[in-house]
Amino acid sequence: MAKGNMTIRMEPELKAQAAALFKSLGMDLSTATGIFYRQALRCHGLPFEVKVDEPNAVTYAAMEAAEKGEDMFGPFDSVGDLMEALNA
Repeated sequence: MAKGNMTIRMEPELKAQAAALFKSLGMDLSTATGIFYRQALRCHGLPFEVKVDEPNAVTYAAMEAAEKGEDMFGPFDSVGDLMEALNA
């Protein structure tokens, strides 16, 4: 089967991390990319769930309090002080 070339643009650090991961699995970036495409074809879509992580109600409440300047703690003098504030 004839093979063609493809150019993918990505951040150098992302490429390096991915290359290291795939090397530990015994493959290179080209092989991993081919596997991704084969899985996408097999699934008729992306081979993983794509979604936006939505903050929960507690996080939203904390974000609103922070915007209002309420319930703001820190800076802390020690890890113990931080943990005490978190447990409050």
